Amino acid sequence: MGLDDMVKKAKGALAGREEQAKDALDKAADAVKTRTDPATDAKVDRIVDAAKDQLDKQKRR
Repeated sequence: MGLDDMVKKAKGALAGREEQAKDALDKAADAVKTRTDPATDAKVDRIVDAAKDQLDKQKRR
């Protein structure tokens, strides 16, 4: 299985479940923030926001 196959499989698994994925991202971010220095919170937030933007773009396709 190549990288393209794994990407297609992941997209198929998320199709129609974007909101659930966003909720999971928020929970994961909260878990990371409780275990790391507060200085990393902004980085975690940027990464989560970028991931959510990608989910929104995928949903529109």
